[in-house]
Amino acid sequence: MTTSNAPRIAVIGCGYWGANHVRTLGEMGLLHAVSDVNIDRAEMLAQPFGARACLPDDVFADADIDAVVLALPAHVHAQFALRAIADGKHVFVEKPLALSSADGAHVVDEAATAGLVLMTGHILCFHNAFMALRGRVAAGDLGEVRYLQSHRLGFGKFHARFDALWDLAPHDLSMIMTLAGGEPESVRGVHRGVSIGTTDLAHVHMDFAAGTGAHIHVSRHSPYRERRFTVIGSEGMAVWDDLADWPEKLALYRHRIDPKGTNWDFELSDPDYVPLEANMALTDELAHFAECIRTGETPRTDGRQGVAVLRILEQAGD
Repeated sequence: MTTSNAPRIAVIGCGYWGANHVRTLGEMGLLHAVSDVNIDRAEMLAQPFGARACLPDDVFADADIDAVVLALPAHVHAQFALRAIADGKHVFVEKPLALSSADGAHVVDEAATAGLVLMTGHILCFHNAFMALRGRVAAGDLGEVRYLQSHRLGFGKFHARFDALWDLAPHDLSMIMTLAGGEPESVRGVHRGVSIGTTDLAHVHMDFAAGTGAHIHVSRHSPYRERRFTVIGSEGMAVWDDLADWPEKLALYRHRIDPKGTNWDFELSDPDYVPLEANMALTDELAHFAECIRTGETPRTDGRQGVAVLRILEQAGD
């Protein structure tokens, strides 16, 4: 493949999220093959886009395939990523990159040695609300970032193998590290099982070198849904409510606190909603992956960030 050509991409894994990758890549004209151990399922998804349906072994052996998207059970992500890299293919891995930071780091090292693109699927970093929020933070609109917090709560998605911390927190950790500018210096986790013996809810507290603090609360045992990401700065605050309609997804607040002797006066402000253009984050994420393959650019959510997420999860789960 030359850098001027569109990469030919195969999706391995035809579950719910894998099917979304197939449809999106098919609509983008980048889908070359669809693969699953259930070949009938692969053929059903591939047929509308004229893509080839095949078993995973055939994907690795096909020299016409430039890159793979792995949407598999997390415990085989590292194994399949290493095999794809060994066969000279760029890799997009759905979160989490692996089930240990050691395995994730091995994948990163192998991709770097081979000169291949490795990207982790932290899709919320490509949501237009987060992109706008990131731009406001970078422009200094909120002043110095003092605290970041994320609440991701709901009921369901119970897995005996995969707990709520590992299932729900990776996206938020990716966004927090993006805004904080790196990996935290310290991590403290509190977690509890409620129903099936694994972690159903968790709190993760983080401290960063620049003095920024952060907190994540995740739960798969909440009676209500919440998807809020908050940035607290010295000059204002921003809240991304992903359950709100697009016109009200991202709100800025200019609350003020003024010391008056032993008392502190404060002033509340009404929300100032940031105009946003609705986007399909998965489309933009996969377009970024394709562009990185063409140009050699490092993905915004690269393998190193994926490993940093794994390190935090390991520390928080101890």
